[in-house]
Amino acid sequence: MPIPQEFLKKMQSLMKQEEYQEFLDSLERPRLYGLRANTIKIKAEELCRILPFSLQRIPWCEDGFYYSQEIEPGKHPHYYAGLYYIQEPSAMLPATILQAKPGEKILDLCAAPGGKTLQIAAQMQGKGLIVANEIHSERARALLKNVEMYGATNVLVTSDTPWNLAQKFPLYFDRILVDAPCSGEGTFRKDKEAIKNWEKFSHEKCSSLQIEILQEADRMLKEGGFLVYSTCTFAPEENEKIIQSFLERKKNYELCSIPKDFGIENGRPEWCHNDDRMTKVARLWPHRLEGEGHFVSFLQKKGNADSPRISPLVLPKGNPAYSKIYEDFVRKNLTLQPQGVPLWHDKSLFLLPCEIPDLSGIRVLKFCWYIGQIEREEFEPSHSLVCALSKNSLQKTIDFAYNSEEITRYIRGESLKRKGEKGLVGVCMDGYTLSWGKYSADMLKNLYPKGWRKMS
Repeated sequence: MPIPQEFLKKMQSLMKQEEYQEFLDSLERPRLYGLRANTIKIKAEELCRILPFSLQRIPWCEDGFYYSQEIEPGKHPHYYAGLYYIQEPSAMLPATILQAKPGEKILDLCAAPGGKTLQIAAQMQGKGLIVANEIHSERARALLKNVEMYGATNVLVTSDTPWNLAQKFPLYFDRILVDAPCSGEGTFRKDKEAIKNWEKFSHEKCSSLQIEILQEADRMLKEGGFLVYSTCTFAPEENEKIIQSFLERKKNYELCSIPKDFGIENGRPEWCHNDDRMTKVARLWPHRLEGEGHFVSFLQKKGNADSPRISPLVLPKGNPAYSKIYEDFVRKNLTLQPQGVPLWHDKSLFLLPCEIPDLSGIRVLKFCWYIGQIEREEFEPSHSLVCALSKNSLQKTIDFAYNSEEITRYIRGESLKRKGEKGLVGVCMDGYTLSWGKYSADMLKNLYPKGWRKMS
């Protein structure tokens, strides 16, 4: 699909002729492909060692790597074990700049499909709280799947408006990421749908929404906290001009400089009334580096006032009989006690990493780590439980090589003819947990989630 002529004319008017030609040439080159090691489960060096294809490091993300198009890592068994996340290289910069720390409270306000949420979760290593919000239900389902598959236990997933969230989280978060909905011009090279939809998402509509989202983000950010605002578009109306407008309205914010290494460039003050502050923001251009188009800004909210006391979620008293059934499950199947604050929701058990606010009226899709539920007087463990545990955390396991016929069949949803002690077992691949299975007679029953199975 051809790139819209109106877009090209605008970019030509903004750039000098020599740069415009370089930019135009870059749009004709093939897109770049990237993946990021899921360091919740595996170190980046170890991932490089075990994968049967080569990777080249992405310079602005220590856990990110380029791969060749023909590899198709989304069909590889290590993908199904959650050892890496497939993500466009430039899209790895915003969470890198956010610099989340273990123990902090973080908000990813426009989170689907979840790549940046998972990058933040890896930085925090299970300590602290991440609220990942996605207002669109369809996209929120992808976010849910990815949070579970990659073993992120401290992510509370919501699907609500920024305004509603701000009622429950006033001045609550240490850091907020707003990867804002935008016109998507930076993705033209990789996403033909973005080209098709470009005229629908006018800069006026997008910028109006972006300002609204930032205003609500401000209400939720602590004094002294940090805010990253990013887009995957080239339009100054959605980038420098948004930040300039926000700073004019919010005098208690200041821009922090983003390092300009590896081909990352300054913002363009000349596109924003020669506002020199825009040299502190970052632009990623396809004609300057190995990645797609992106804009990233990093702001700090000045002040050090204490945040208001927020009414905590009152944890319902769980049924003692259910708790006993769960403890029996742990004793018989695990080598450790999963850590967290228990939250029983009817017969379902979640573990929270810390106290959370009362979220009545908020559409919560997942209260952090879903452990499982009581069914017919037994505890049925969730897939998210096994995804977040190591092989050593399970008493009974069966381990297959990544290139074995058994693994190929298992991720397709097939049960395997295999003898074993009747009951639950952790199915692993080269030492990494993949799923639950259940021995019955001479069969290993497949418990890999139906909607996640490899179809070809």
